[in-house]
Amino acid sequence: MGSYDTNPFAEEEVNPFADGSSRGKASGQSSYAGGAFYTTNPGGFSFGTSKLAPLPPEPYDRGATVDIPLDNSQDLIAKEKELQAREAELKRREQELKRREDAIARAGIVIEEKNWPPFFPIIHHDIAREIPIHLRTIQYVAFTTWLGLIVCLLWNFVAVTVAWLKGEGLSIWFLSAIYLISGVPGSYVMWYRPLYRATRTDSAIKFGWFFLTYSVHVLFCVLAAIAPPFVFKGKSLTGALPAFEVLDYNAMVGILYLIGFGLFSIESMLSIWVIQQVYMYFRGSGKAAEMKREATKGAMLAAL
Repeated sequence: MGSYDTNPFAEEEVNPFADGSSRGKASGQSSYAGGAFYTTNPGGFSFGTSKLAPLPPEPYDRGATVDIPLDNSQDLIAKEKELQAREAELKRREQELKRREDAIARAGIVIEEKNWPPFFPIIHHDIAREIPIHLRTIQYVAFTTWLGLIVCLLWNFVAVTVAWLKGEGLSIWFLSAIYLISGVPGSYVMWYRPLYRATRTDSAIKFGWFFLTYSVHVLFCVLAAIAPPFVFKGKSLTGALPAFEVLDYNAMVGILYLIGFGLFSIESMLSIWVIQQVYMYFRGSGKAAEMKREATKGAMLAAL
């Protein structure tokens, strides 16, 4: 066979320890030495070398599982349950408060918030919102008479203090102070607040109490405007009789007493008008008969 003794399909044995140059083929075989491939062509020319760089390692394994701490999720669940419990408690309190307010409204009880005077609230007073429109004029005038009484007693205290300093005696000063200290809160409790509640609730019993106490107020104002010596000791009230008496020897004190006489006179006329108007409304609205029925019922219950 000659030159055809070798099998072209047989695998070529390569000795890794042999010289790379002796194994090169003229037809362009590649050899490996020192981590590089060398390729030769039939003409003996070298085309250069190529070196493969390794791939960078991946930052993390994409198939690995991530551990999430369970404590955080449990804390969130606990906080959510706590917020739900607080919300339920707030709803329960709101429902309880609404139930109490409804019960108070059905019972006719009004929560009075102190709002007068605005700079230092000590009483509850809101005629424009709480008093019916047909009774507001009477209530406003009655409020004016209460403020007028305060002015009268305050002026009386000032005038009597000047008279005491001029030698009229200490006892009349003490009496004027008692009138002022007891008259201001006493008038509010005894007749103004009952009238305010009577016009607000239209209660016959409260109207009856107002007539009783306001009659005493009117009588006091009339007597104070006159100030007879057999009722009030000395010159403790700035009425007409003490004013004319003091004018004879002290003009300044006499003028102060005359001003007090004018204030008490105006207060008396306004008070008489108020009691007349309230009485006309009381009779015209049928409250008198209602009060008689309630009084009779109360007397029967007391007897039983």
